[in-house]
Amino acid sequence: MKVAFQGERGAYSEIAALKYFDNPELIPKKTLVDVFDSVGKEVDYAVVPVENSLEGSVNEAYDLLLTTDLIVIGEVYVRIIHCLISYEDNTIKDIKRVYSHPQALGQCKGFINAHRFEVIPYYDTAGSVKMLANNIIKDAAAIASRRAAEIYNMKILAESIEDDKNNYTRFLILGREQTKPTGNDKTMIIFATKHAPGALYEALGEFASRNINLTMIISRPIKGKPWEYNFYLDFEGHVDEPNIKECLDGLKYKTSFLKILGSYPRAKIDI
Repeated sequence: MKVAFQGERGAYSEIAALKYFDNPELIPKKTLVDVFDSVGKEVDYAVVPVENSLEGSVNEAYDLLLTTDLIVIGEVYVRIIHCLISYEDNTIKDIKRVYSHPQALGQCKGFINAHRFEVIPYYDTAGSVKMLANNIIKDAAAIASRRAAEIYNMKILAESIEDDKNNYTRFLILGREQTKPTGNDKTMIIFATKHAPGALYEALGEFASRNINLTMIISRPIKGKPWEYNFYLDFEGHVDEPNIKECLDGLKYKTSFLKILGSYPRAKIDI
């Protein structure tokens, strides 16, 4: 099976794909848009980061979920351990600037500030290591995974430099066929309500009245409608379960827009 991920070899998305799938053929893509577009054409599945325990939501991923016809079929959590990576003859004292993805830079603010490094955002963690390996910038380092350092034959100057060791990223697995119920599932939806008092309260009441546990809720602005929002919701249960079907049927009358992204087996977090 072929699986797309955003970034270069050694990216955390690649690590997530290797954790979820058995022996996948991994296809790196430059952008998340490319990842979404490749499913059903070039690859069978995609692995997409949506949330980090320190830095919060990956907004671009949520915005792409709004318009895609792909289905969420799984999730996986990856413990993020960041390394400061540079050249073999460098030490931390030689470093003046660091390259990495903005999320990784944000997760290592304490370490970066303590060393007074200049930060230079890059499109991918592993990509920043690959770039340094191909272009000698002697006073520079990258922040990425140990796997990235090994792939590009670079030196780890410091490991586990993230601000909080409880640093996890949640990835969604996207495909085209809905999964069967397992008895331990979650469902993700997007909805919007009328811009009126109590509208969100009434919508969420469909879940509370049926004792359905919500596991995540975020909001994203609706383009073209200032100060109005789409709500992304995760909750326990599968769309094929009678209680969930009844809830979603009731929700249709409390919302102005409703999209079911899919149901999938709930993943465990290895803490």
